[in-house]
Amino acid sequence: MDYGKTLHLPETDFPMRGNLPKREPDFLKFWQENNIYEKRLKKREGAPKFILHDGPPYANGKLHIGHALNKVLKDVILKYKTQTGHYTKYIPGWDTHGLPIEHAVIKDTGLNRHEMSPLDLRKRCHDYALERVAEQKADFIRFGVLGDWDHPYLTLLKHVEVAQIGVFGKMAKNGHIYKGMKAVYWCPHCETALAEAEIEYKEVKSFSLYVRFKAVDLGCHGPHGFDLDHVYALIWTTTPWTIPANRAICANEEIEYVWVNVGGDAVLMAKELVSSTLAAAKITDYVVLPEVMTGKQIEGLVFQHPFYGDRKVPVILGAHVTLESGTGLVHTAPDHGAEDFDACKKYAAWDLGPIGTVGPDGRYTKAVPQYEGRFVLDDDTQVQIIKDLAHCGALFAKATLRHQYAHCWRCKNPIIYRATEQWFSSVDGYRQKALAAIDQVKWIPDWGHDRIYNMIRDRGDWCISRQRVWGVPIPIFYCKECGEAIINDETIAQLQKIFAVEGSDAWWAYTEKELLPEGYTCPHCGSGEFRKESDIMDVWFDSGSTHQGVLCHDPDLDYPCEMYLEGSDQHRGWFNSSLLTSVAINGYAPYKSVLTHGFTVDGEGRKMSKSVGNTVAPQEIIDQYGADVMRLWVSSADYQGDVRLSPKILKQLSDVYRKIRNTFRFLLGNLADFDPETDAVPYAAMEEIDKWALLRLEQVFETVSEAYENYQFHTMYHAIHNFCTVDLSAIYLDIIKDRLYTEKAAAPIRRSSQTAMYQILDTLVKIISPVLSFTAEEVWQYMPAVSGKEESVLLTDWPQAHPEYLDADLAARWNKLLSYRSDLTRILEGARKDHTIGHSLDAAVTIYAEGEAYADLKPYEKRLATLLIVSEVVLVNGTSPVEAVSGADHPDMKAVVVPSPHARCERCWTHSETVGADADRPTLCARCAGVMKD
Repeated sequence: MDYGKTLHLPETDFPMRGNLPKREPDFLKFWQENNIYEKRLKKREGAPKFILHDGPPYANGKLHIGHALNKVLKDVILKYKTQTGHYTKYIPGWDTHGLPIEHAVIKDTGLNRHEMSPLDLRKRCHDYALERVAEQKADFIRFGVLGDWDHPYLTLLKHVEVAQIGVFGKMAKNGHIYKGMKAVYWCPHCETALAEAEIEYKEVKSFSLYVRFKAVDLGCHGPHGFDLDHVYALIWTTTPWTIPANRAICANEEIEYVWVNVGGDAVLMAKELVSSTLAAAKITDYVVLPEVMTGKQIEGLVFQHPFYGDRKVPVILGAHVTLESGTGLVHTAPDHGAEDFDACKKYAAWDLGPIGTVGPDGRYTKAVPQYEGRFVLDDDTQVQIIKDLAHCGALFAKATLRHQYAHCWRCKNPIIYRATEQWFSSVDGYRQKALAAIDQVKWIPDWGHDRIYNMIRDRGDWCISRQRVWGVPIPIFYCKECGEAIINDETIAQLQKIFAVEGSDAWWAYTEKELLPEGYTCPHCGSGEFRKESDIMDVWFDSGSTHQGVLCHDPDLDYPCEMYLEGSDQHRGWFNSSLLTSVAINGYAPYKSVLTHGFTVDGEGRKMSKSVGNTVAPQEIIDQYGADVMRLWVSSADYQGDVRLSPKILKQLSDVYRKIRNTFRFLLGNLADFDPETDAVPYAAMEEIDKWALLRLEQVFETVSEAYENYQFHTMYHAIHNFCTVDLSAIYLDIIKDRLYTEKAAAPIRRSSQTAMYQILDTLVKIISPVLSFTAEEVWQYMPAVSGKEESVLLTDWPQAHPEYLDADLAARWNKLLSYRSDLTRILEGARKDHTIGHSLDAAVTIYAEGEAYADLKPYEKRLATLLIVSEVVLVNGTSPVEAVSGADHPDMKAVVVPSPHARCERCWTHSETVGADADRPTLCARCAGVMKD
């Protein structure tokens, strides 16, 4: 509604004109210079704690939109919890060790890590990590996230490292650490072992080979009528490079196997897979021999390696063999398969262990002389092996297929399994305690419980050693005399004392004697000569131990803490490693609740990728729209699933933000002459429409409070958005504009509305401040001053509930009245479209109603013109003329809209028969003339 020049629109210097990218830094400066974060903590000293432990991002690159989603969610929760009376010290953290940092340094500098001293490489990694921390910290602060940014935790900090080796030492003391050979994930490009959490899967195109192994010794289970030169076992593989490492053929003891006559050769395979196998080989002419054998019966049959005639390949048994694909006989290379390794280990008497076919760099060793030095994953290497298989008559069939294959999370290259000696944590030693601990945690959403429960239930031992130098060393010494590994309370305590002063660099800077207690001798043989372990700990052990190095280090924090909050991938990552270390040393989880969010995807639900060009960087959003629009995006979506983001979505959110901002601007602009302490009207004396506005405010407040409490921020977003755009802008504020602009400044009817508006503003700015922190601060600084007003909106308490506003009778009356208004507004819009009227104030409306409709409208007869924003309303109890238009929701109510016959008041634009009644003010209606006399 536009009244032209409004005489009572208060003057104010409150800008509220947007321009967030330029204005938000001013509020950051205000918060920093006035120590708002510190004052927030001071205000809550002694209050119940709500400690959210920050999952450390890697300090190795620019922040992406997933970082923004994560950090803003944490900030929203902590700001809300502070308002509701909790002590919420927040220590942001960074993961600063390990492969991601080392890889980035080598990539950026072009240096050869093998030619650098460990301390030189560590120094470069240290400096690189601190540079990235500084960059990321500046961006996190720009997001509007409050925290102790001057004292973050880094996994490279001395006290964090001290706590970490303490965790390792206690796990070792409890019998949960051991060294052994296993086939583990290995990245040949990064030359290190990897944990399951460091693996990601991508689709690749691989060779699909069917390879036959010639029979050597079949005992009594050979096919009748065939000599050994024409008898074979058939395996299937998608990794030709592992053929040189083959030591056995694995069968399942319960599967049935048969001999198949193919071109005069007897070929062994699973009975159920005969047709699919031979179809894949494009063979149609074959005969299945009648003898059927179980896997148990063929155990011990001996075949010959395709390349190495003197290598005997026995049939062994393994439960991992299935009928899902292949031939039912599995090519088994203990060097390069976890299940292969375990299966062969059960046959120790047969000497089927790994033979060291591949080195750390992914190249064949001298154990494979004809391929020595070749990189195993190169296509030309695999093609050569296929040619050699064909040349020796072992290649039965060849094809290609696309499938998911494991890749290194950091360098993005394919990985291999490689049998090596590594340090492990024996999860079996505390698995049941971990599962019991999971049951004591609140998982949000609740499916998180089953996800991590199943992972812990089924996971193997945790490989915790890495063949790098940038990290915390595995604090173990080896006696040079007897070879025993040494780790105990005495050695750990001495290392902690040294690390507390010099950090983990000391491991490389000092000799074994300098690191061990003075005069220390081997507890096993008495020798005084030792060597240090060269491997470092898995970075997941670093971050997984921060509950000790951070939560237990600071008495203002809590262990277990209230919440961990990260992406859903952390069920196998940080949630997992933190749980295991905490349970292993103390018997319980480090967190009381775990909240997870999904991943960010584009507007079409696709994974964001630089190569696809569908990424949206947080800094780009802030530069164009401001951080509050980005924060509004975080609150708008159900983050428990994947969260969509695109330029179109941002534009829509910008429009929503503008509507909310304009609501604040209107409220502030019309409260400039209002003093809440002297001008407020008691609730009992307020106008009914103002009471209705407060009723709706209280309903929204209840919804929003519950949404925050349950971390359902999208519910909060929709409730506030609808309240601002529908209840306020489209109804309440539109209706009361007339009294705000035209009545005397101190008129009771105007003060009544201002009282409601102030309460709406005061509540709205507080409940929206966890999300739109910058905007809320700007509003707060321009709100009317009252005694006890906090310095910052971020220091305010959560609003008090007003159950007295929840008048059920009032709600019922106004719900019905507004439904009539909706019908009448549509009728007025129709009259405007057909040019019967122009502005709604040009209209004179006659409403015809009978029965219930008349009874509903009669009490409001004198206020209907104000509710409809028209100049005149006549309510008639009776039948309507033919030209009357029926209400859509109330067909028993009809209305006729005509142009008002009266002159228009030039001040309020209302058409009234009283215009000109005052000779001194001939262009004004009686009401405006009376106001102007004063």
